[in-house]
Amino acid sequence: MGSFVNSFISEFTTLLVVLNPVVAIPAFLAITQGFSRRRQLAIAAYAVGIAFVVLLFFIAAGQHLLEALGIPMASFQLGGALILLLVAFRMVTGQIAAAAATIPADATLLERSVFPLAIPQIAGAGAMLTVVLLTDNHTRSFAEQMSTTVTLAVCLAIYFVVLALAGFILKLIGRAGVEVVTRVFGIILASVAVNSLIIAIKLSFGLA
Repeated sequence: MGSFVNSFISEFTTLLVVLNPVVAIPAFLAITQGFSRRRQLAIAAYAVGIAFVVLLFFIAAGQHLLEALGIPMASFQLGGALILLLVAFRMVTGQIAAAAATIPADATLLERSVFPLAIPQIAGAGAMLTVVLLTDNHTRSFAEQMSTTVTLAVCLAIYFVVLALAGFILKLIGRAGVEVVTRVFGIILASVAVNSLIIAIKLSFGLA
């Protein structure tokens, strides 16, 4: 029992840190600006749901897919880090809000929730790589993989709660505050992306 609890806490902490729900708040606020509370919650639910399906796919078949395509983990992490760096650049320069403004008025809530919220903010390369490593098909049993899946579901439920509170945060700090937070988190996200790039390069050249 103690081993199970320790394993759950370890995986829960790892996944929550990698997912980092706070970083997604600025993008979520930009995408849902002017929306009713109900529509905001719907977009949050769609985004979290899509991310869960994507990460579930990587739990079930991600490792097999990468091996079949001959893609090393380091290369996958490198590509994902570059995409994450692009998202961070857009946050720092204010392009996230601009991109949200260009979304067609007739776009469905599901369409609005996909990019950049569901992918790559929630189900980014770091999260994909983490779930693949935590559910290694060569070393983890089916029961252990299911346990990781449940842990992931708990973390994403927390993610939804954080997004659901984004409107309250907007009222608390105002639009100017959101702009400041967006750029600060953009810098943090860029740092995470650059760190992932460095790790991926080291792994590629056998330096790690």
